[in-house]
Amino acid sequence: MAKQFRVTLKRSLIGCTQDQRDTVRCIGLTKIRSEAVVKDTPAMRGQIMKVQHLLDVKPE
Repeated sequence: MAKQFRVTLKRSLIGCTQDQRDTVRCIGLTKIRSEAVVKDTPAMRGQIMKVQHLLDVKPE
């Protein structure tokens, strides 16, 4: 199992709910094609699942 994920924002936040925007910002992503390396924790997995349609996730 991966201990970290490389998360990339692949879609725009235009038209998303404020809750989804806040989740993406909390992950550490700001613009399209921005990347963040996040730890594999249940909380981060929940955040990633919430906005999975906007992200590209790869194991690190």
